[in-house]
Amino acid sequence: MSNRLWKNLVLLPVFLGANALASSSVMAAEILNASDSKAANIATEQPKVNQQLLAQAKTDENRVLVSEVSSQDSMSQVTSVSQFSDVQPTDWAFQALQSLVERYGCIAGYPNGTYRGNRALTRYEFAAGLNACLDRVNELIATATADLVTKQDLATLQRLQEEFSAELATLRGRVDSLEARTAELEANQFSTTTKLVGEAVFAVTDNFGNNDNNNTVFQNRVRLDLQSSFTGKDTLHTRIAAGNSTGLTLPNGTFEGTQTFNLSPSTNNSAFIDWLSYYFPLGNSQVYIAANGGIHSDYAPTLNPYFEGFDGGNGALSTFASESPIYRIGGGVGGGVNFVFGKSNAAFQPSLTVGYLASQGNNPGARAGLFEGNYAALAQLNLNVGDRLSFAATYVHGYHNAGTALFDLGGAGNVGVVGTAQANLVGGGNPYNSNSYGFEAAFKPSNKLSISGFVLYSDISGVVGNNNDEVWSYGLGVALPDFGRQGNVLGIFAGAQPYLGRIGGDRPYHIEGFYKYRVSDNISITPGLIWLTNPGQVANSDNAIIGTLRTTFTF
Repeated sequence: MSNRLWKNLVLLPVFLGANALASSSVMAAEILNASDSKAANIATEQPKVNQQLLAQAKTDENRVLVSEVSSQDSMSQVTSVSQFSDVQPTDWAFQALQSLVERYGCIAGYPNGTYRGNRALTRYEFAAGLNACLDRVNELIATATADLVTKQDLATLQRLQEEFSAELATLRGRVDSLEARTAELEANQFSTTTKLVGEAVFAVTDNFGNNDNNNTVFQNRVRLDLQSSFTGKDTLHTRIAAGNSTGLTLPNGTFEGTQTFNLSPSTNNSAFIDWLSYYFPLGNSQVYIAANGGIHSDYAPTLNPYFEGFDGGNGALSTFASESPIYRIGGGVGGGVNFVFGKSNAAFQPSLTVGYLASQGNNPGARAGLFEGNYAALAQLNLNVGDRLSFAATYVHGYHNAGTALFDLGGAGNVGVVGTAQANLVGGGNPYNSNSYGFEAAFKPSNKLSISGFVLYSDISGVVGNNNDEVWSYGLGVALPDFGRQGNVLGIFAGAQPYLGRIGGDRPYHIEGFYKYRVSDNISITPGLIWLTNPGQVANSDNAIIGTLRTTFTF
């Protein structure tokens, strides 16, 4: 056998994707320096190695997809390297590939005339290609009439095998270790379809305003979210929550001091399933179904990066700075769909979000149920221009029974989660309809700066009588991600909390600053201040200054 044939046999595993033979160039040099005499007994010296290699490649990959195997069947043998449209003479492997194709005929291509040299290689494809080349080598050996291998050649092969035995043993040990660890994980995993994601928030907070009716408190909230997937693309959320947090008492009965960790299903650490929802894809779109605790921000983009934390412990402190109050109108059971238009990687990508949530959808009583009780229907047009600029225009139509707050988050009670008491308890004690219009935008000029904001207008019309009101709100936030350290966030947010337009007096302004310090991947500490002017829309009322130190554990 010629030196040229030996060279291509040694280089063969490289072009077939065998990582374990990365040192084949060394082997090639050793063999090329060996005797130029012919070899006749190579087929009898190495059959066991070849058979073990093929058997291992075929038996160890039971989990390889059938589609990958079938794709091999679609390959066809070529007779010239020029038949490959994606192989150029300048490619580093061109000469070796040319030799394997035109001299030995053991390289196949795809039906579209490509070789796909940069594509990942499966072990099935490696075995099939290696087998084809070995069959060709055996054919050449069988037709040879002279001695092809000398003792010196065999000694060289044996020495190379011994030289690389340590590396092969190391790789074999690593594979055995990974297999053992994988088996241990499979035997002791929590579930084959479910993973647990948790968050625990510890918060020390107090109101330092002149009219201080509060003492310093230490509060907590825990959320355990069981996330199940049945197809790999869907997610079922079953979240269990408990806490002892209550909002601070502010003058004039306002809800402006509500912080995200105050949103808890209980105040005595009793555990409840506070969110039960299911997401699944529909083409390029996503469908959301809420069986309990659904809110609009679960499925609609809020466009408030670094402030929006989905009422968890990693965003802004307050419910006002987290997202536009328009997403706080209604909640409960129902669903939504986010329709995406165009290609997913397009620079200009519009989408349409629609949804419907009923606060008392599980109650069959009078003035309740999916359609007779409190509900809120949302439609939102979203527009992303590149990956740095986003806009959204939102409309929410709601029906509210007598005595229920406008921004109730589906609570169907007289307690709001944001805004003044006057802006929440509209309608003059009677049932009322709300038509709310919002505009949201987010701009990220660099990876170190994010600017976002919103404007909200709600038109209130009484079902009984002519109780018509207007509610306004607006806000602007500036966030500095990775400020001081990767994962940290410095945020400043200012605006007017939802207020009733017909009432005189000064507007209730909200100014908030916080700094989330990332201690580790799972722990963050967030000190912050919230300054509320004219709480409750009462002119010359005492300001409220809320200080909070929040620690968040995620796992």
